[in-house]
Amino acid sequence: MATSALIGECTLELQGSWVDAWKFEKALMRCGDALGSLYHTIVIRVPSGCSLMIDVIIRLLSFCNQAVACTKRVRLEFGEASRALGYLNRIGFFDHLAPAVEVTPHRPIFSGAAIHRGGNRGLVEIERFSPDKPVEQNLVPRLVAAVTRGCSARSDVTEIGDAMYSIFGELVKNVFDHSRTNLDAYAALQTYPQGNRVTVAVSDSGIGILSSLRPALRGGKWDNLSDVDLVVEIFREGISSKPEDKRGMGLKSSARHAIGFRADLDVRLLNQRVLLKPSNNEYQPNMAYSQDQLPLLWGTHIAFSFKLD
Repeated sequence: MATSALIGECTLELQGSWVDAWKFEKALMRCGDALGSLYHTIVIRVPSGCSLMIDVIIRLLSFCNQAVACTKRVRLEFGEASRALGYLNRIGFFDHLAPAVEVTPHRPIFSGAAIHRGGNRGLVEIERFSPDKPVEQNLVPRLVAAVTRGCSARSDVTEIGDAMYSIFGELVKNVFDHSRTNLDAYAALQTYPQGNRVTVAVSDSGIGILSSLRPALRGGKWDNLSDVDLVVEIFREGISSKPEDKRGMGLKSSARHAIGFRADLDVRLLNQRVLLKPSNNEYQPNMAYSQDQLPLLWGTHIAFSFKLD
């Protein structure tokens, strides 16, 4: 019985409603440790009525591609007349999904992203990049333009636009600093007018920012911090793997800009998710909401979300 369970099939069942990062992680826990176990097949069910937030979408994309890289069979099943399938096609999900992933009822024949790219002023379709593949040079300007359009009602829209260059640039740069993987990273943005929010998300499939930093911090003042506290300090203090290296200051600068606009910061680590909410103009450990002992998901997955007005 135990052997059969270990080499069998697990199912990631998403809800037939809006799925945010919290609900996605709950579904992943119900599924079991799909990537870290000996399951040979992973079935992902997206029922009719399911709608996925943009940060969930690129995490799901990384999850599927990681599973294929682990030689697992992956089947993505959509319910009848699924809204999610059409939306995923529109933002380029299938353009970047590993060819080995089975899709039912079928993969879209044409790419909605290729046909309609740039047609939605509140959307930046999924872009891929990696240390071996240069970032599409217009990616950061397009992310910034989408944010400033969405936030045009805010009196500080000009300041937001300036800050976004720093934030997006550092999120992309962070992948190059800490990823160490042959799999692509992804970035995307979606404006949600009805929810009065804009969310930008970056996802990679590397060793994870903490796995990259921890060895260099041994014996230092950060060594005994919990994962949650260390994540907070990364964005508060700009911690780098090399004391003389100022690369970590970019994340600190990004966080400072984000705090100024009351942005929530969501960080998904290998086995933990940390949601930081600004308090007294900074991110503080006592304002960090965490989900611990999560199923394995390689990489660092970061999302900033803030109000449009």
